[in-house]
Amino acid sequence: MVDGIQEQNVTAWLVGIIPNLQLPVQYSLITGGHSNLTYMCRDAAGACYVLRRPPLGHVLESAHDMGREHKIIHALQDADIPVPKTWGLCRDLEVNDAPFYVMDFVDGLVLNDSSIGEIVPVRDRQGIGLNVIDILSRLHAINPDDVGLGDLSRKDAYLERQLKRWNKQWAASKTHEIPEMEESARLLAEDMPEQIDTAIVHGDYRLGNMIIKDDSVLTILDWELCTLGDPLADVGYLLNNWVSPGEIETREGDQYPTAAGSYPSRDQLCETYANKTGRDLSRINYYRAFSHWRLAAIGQGVYKRYLTGAMGKDRDVDLEKQKEGVSIRATAALELLNL
Repeated sequence: MVDGIQEQNVTAWLVGIIPNLQLPVQYSLITGGHSNLTYMCRDAAGACYVLRRPPLGHVLESAHDMGREHKIIHALQDADIPVPKTWGLCRDLEVNDAPFYVMDFVDGLVLNDSSIGEIVPVRDRQGIGLNVIDILSRLHAINPDDVGLGDLSRKDAYLERQLKRWNKQWAASKTHEIPEMEESARLLAEDMPEQIDTAIVHGDYRLGNMIIKDDSVLTILDWELCTLGDPLADVGYLLNNWVSPGEIETREGDQYPTAAGSYPSRDQLCETYANKTGRDLSRINYYRAFSHWRLAAIGQGVYKRYLTGAMGKDRDVDLEKQKEGVSIRATAALELLNL
């Protein structure tokens, strides 16, 4: 048995939506991911699918809304954005105790850290980086109304809404004092840029949420934080995760695939994005600080869920490293705000 999967019920549901599914189906938890749980479903013929469900136990509000995540991916399938084909959404709690959805498995490389980043041939790294920023530019050019996502959220006051949401998340998940979190929140609220336009914002746009083959991005994953709002939030977040060799000397630096070197620089990404979209990036350090602060709030929520066992049993997690990561990100936010 696999934690989080009622195999008999889920298999019966899959039979009803996937033509020619060959029984039995084997389930396994896919390594990685610190929020919604992701499982491999492999049938007897070797065909593979991916199932996504919320964490086990109590979770906070809409961050784990399977219907919302499924809607986003389904809507973008015909919008020139690389996403997996979706097969269906199950809201019936009698099937698996929680909503879930199923999509195609896409085979390729996920660049989770610098060691995997080094596996990528040097000749492909520049192309990958330019593909990453080109896809983001295309995503931000989509009119949400044109793809059925105009009702995903409010379109205005993105930063204000995000500060309110993640301050609330921080308060609900707080287990210890981090003064840099409160001070960063204060400065972010005081010097908030005006939102010039509205776009579909992925919310977690980085190489670790993409599947790569050669010099191309095959698919973008993990849309659970997607919303409508200020597109520069995605750019700031991407830049924070686009680390140069030697930039972060601590063990935290190991999590960034671009630390392997030969990827485009942050300046190249910004120049490409600005040329493709016409957007002004002069306040990008604010958005980088905001993204660090938001990630600290998210990380604190993950830390607390591990403490309470809501992420399932037997997961090999360094709780002290997770806790330390929250403080590192809060400090990075404050430093950028004080530049």
